[in-house]
Amino acid sequence: MQTPAESRAPLCGSEREAFNVPADIAYFNTANLAPQLHAVRAAGEAALERRGRPWTISAADWFEDPERLRDLFGQIVGADAAGVALVPATSYGFAVAARNLPLRPGQRVLVLGEEYPSGIYTWRAAARRSGAEVLTVERAEGETWTQAVLAALDERVAIVSVPNVHWTDGALVDLTAIAARSREVGARLVIDASQSAGAMPLDVGELRPDFVVSVGYKWLLGPFGLGYLYVAEEHREGEPLEENWIARAGSEDFARLVEYRDEYQPGSRRFDVGQRTKFELTPMAIAALTQLVQWGVPRVAQALAGRTADIARRAKDIGLAPLPEDQRGPHMLGVRLPEPVRERVLPALASANCFAAVRGASLRIAPHLHTTDDDVVRLFDALATALHD
Repeated sequence: MQTPAESRAPLCGSEREAFNVPADIAYFNTANLAPQLHAVRAAGEAALERRGRPWTISAADWFEDPERLRDLFGQIVGADAAGVALVPATSYGFAVAARNLPLRPGQRVLVLGEEYPSGIYTWRAAARRSGAEVLTVERAEGETWTQAVLAALDERVAIVSVPNVHWTDGALVDLTAIAARSREVGARLVIDASQSAGAMPLDVGELRPDFVVSVGYKWLLGPFGLGYLYVAEEHREGEPLEENWIARAGSEDFARLVEYRDEYQPGSRRFDVGQRTKFELTPMAIAALTQLVQWGVPRVAQALAGRTADIARRAKDIGLAPLPEDQRGPHMLGVRLPEPVRERVLPALASANCFAAVRGASLRIAPHLHTTDDDVVRLFDALATALHD
């Protein structure tokens, strides 16, 4: 158990030891797929061993680990465990939100331009069914996403669906300001936290969103196929996407499952995906979130902000244009690339065992606590090769 002083102190810089990243690899692509923690791998191996002995798995085991996972994610976003549903993907979470937020003809769903596709496709389908329309907000030169959203957010907007940072370059979206304006005009707020939960503080008690969805395999450092959905209390009596047995009241008593019940488990559990126990994956996710809770998301954000600030300074020194510090999240950095460089930058990086991503016109650099000064040197040596070829 950490003392209050320990929970506020900066991280010590030795966190790379916690990650399964070889010394000769410089990995800057957490926004795509997180590097694996040793503890997560060990939990997965132990889970496979346990799954191979099904006679050791009791009825209670179907419920206990999912409840631990709910509680851990709740700690990360400031929610109670009853407000957390376990989902397989952002698309599933968006579908739950779309089913439970009313839309009428002529109303609008506000989204960002070039946003991640899963939410866009969900809202397009919801708009077609209801006669509503999707309002895609674009950002003018010199304008922030927050300014663009606030300018477009009026009484015609019924749902605002935005992230905390744009997935292509880490550009910041001020959720506090957008949440306040949404309440003013009576719009519902849906947050895609896939590129921020675990790397930026997010407090649902302060923001009061209707839904927050996040995958678990990016900044939450967990396995693929297990994600999270926060549901505001007013929606917890809503309609789930599916009718699975484990979401029903009394499902803990396997001998009485044929006594069918209309009632659901309390809170957001009715929105859980079927087979939510995931014996092989859930222990891995528990290990990941346990480590994040121990580190503390504010301290993770502080450490990553220092790292991206250093990378931004170096990028400017070689003539590149990173997003300004006050316009980006602490953990992701978009660096605009000249068009001729975009096609050759990733091969140049890969030849140096350095890995990042190109999204749109930007090189997206997404470090984590495993990133060292030597990794940053490797990144810029490879960038110099790409720029001067």
